[in-house]
Amino acid sequence: MEKLLLLGDEAVAQGALDAGLSGAYGYPGTPSTEIVEYIQRNPEAAERDVHRTWSANEKTAMEEALGMSYAGKRTLVTMKHVGLNVAADPYMNSALTGANGGVIVAVADDPSMHSSQNEQDSRFYGKFAMLPILEPANQQEAYDMPRLAYQISERYHIPVMIRLTTRLAHSRAGVKRQKILPENKLHKPEDPNQFMLLPAFARKKYRHHLAIQEDLEQESEKSPFNLYQTGKDKSLGIIACGLAYNYLMENYPDNTCPYPILKIGQYPLPRKMVEKIVNECDEILVLEEGMPLIEELLKGFLAHHLKIKGRLDNTISRDGELTPASVRQALGLAKLASRDIPEVVAGRPPALCVGCPHADTYKALNSAMAKYGSGHVFSDIGCYTLGFLPPHRAINTCVDMGASISMAIGAADAGLFPAIAVIGDSTFGHSGITPLLDAVVKKANIVVTILDNDTTAMTGMQDSQVEGKVEKICIGLGVEPDHIRVITPLSRNHDENSKVFEEEILFQGVSVIVARRPCIHVYSKKTNRS
Repeated sequence: MEKLLLLGDEAVAQGALDAGLSGAYGYPGTPSTEIVEYIQRNPEAAERDVHRTWSANEKTAMEEALGMSYAGKRTLVTMKHVGLNVAADPYMNSALTGANGGVIVAVADDPSMHSSQNEQDSRFYGKFAMLPILEPANQQEAYDMPRLAYQISERYHIPVMIRLTTRLAHSRAGVKRQKILPENKLHKPEDPNQFMLLPAFARKKYRHHLAIQEDLEQESEKSPFNLYQTGKDKSLGIIACGLAYNYLMENYPDNTCPYPILKIGQYPLPRKMVEKIVNECDEILVLEEGMPLIEELLKGFLAHHLKIKGRLDNTISRDGELTPASVRQALGLAKLASRDIPEVVAGRPPALCVGCPHADTYKALNSAMAKYGSGHVFSDIGCYTLGFLPPHRAINTCVDMGASISMAIGAADAGLFPAIAVIGDSTFGHSGITPLLDAVVKKANIVVTILDNDTTAMTGMQDSQVEGKVEKICIGLGVEPDHIRVITPLSRNHDENSKVFEEEILFQGVSVIVARRPCIHVYSKKTNRS
């Protein structure tokens, strides 16, 4: 088969396509976005009519994937680590409903928070749900793993997680393709009650799920992605997970690490392999990207005199991602000589693009809010979060997607006036609709500002699910039509827009201001196409 140069994200996508994928679902979130985008532009996926449109949020994506699995087809659902929080309800329950057609949940974690509001390790969700996890060390494994994941998923009728991290997701390497498998034929579950979680069924399913854990551990013991590498120096044993194995071997370019190495690419942990390295070595160094999951497990089920080093004892920092240098330091090797890199361009903080419509919206909002002081504007996840920084200083919070409206409701309930929410059009579709319904039902005294820039800008210009529907959705939720105001954020409209904010702040009830102007990048692309 041909060899391709792929990002880690793209390798997962191509691997799933070649393993018989029928549908991909997801919500864009860095560093996972390129998985679905690759499938969307893939000519083979188009020829096969593989489903490949974005979902409104991660929860709906997970549920839609389960629906395709119910019909017997192989499916892939993608998200970033915080997106798994949104999908946690169906993900956890999918451990009991199981799968009919194979289900892969591809989650991309973001250690060091390059574009995220927290560090979070999705392996804990896999452990919590007692579902298998595959963690690639390189792009070839990222391509190969979906094939095995579908086999495990359909053998045990459970979803399988593939866990990526930023550096692997967004770096390229050559990938050799395998034989393309046909898609599954449509077939409903043999057990008509498989996806019915009434308590009487759920209790039986949970007992069954517990019963297969030993089988899943045996799958890990024989996995091609879990490898034991012997070493002469038994003073130290190294457990390296996923991409951490590459960082380790970068410090031994001749591939002659003197210590025994256990490379982990599949979970649950292969207990026999772990016990082997523990019994052979005086100390254990755990190299894992993210949080100390394996380190904690070792301290639990291998409790004895052996010293275990890693993130818990600060041999490796709890903060940020692994690097070859941090692994080198943990190994006790001398620092490599470094050279000064000349500062070509002076550093500068991130900022809204020149000409961004959000800038004019914030100017109008700040003008209207001047007499009320700071601390009244709740914001959300998106480009517009940069409104916190100078020169705008327009917003006060950013917690998670949809929280702007929910927090404004709570603040208004507490007596804060005015209480303003700022949310993007895509984020509104993702998780802002339900809190706006809450606001209407509660008759909350808030102003919701929907920044409609005609795209999901921050993650790469994906289409918004609510394009052309924002006002209709708000009316359908019960917002009074007279208090759904549409403004065009331009400098020449500043006085008029400021007045709209002032008027709606004084209205006792739920107001929605839609600030509508296309992102300048979307506008230029559409203009060029026309």
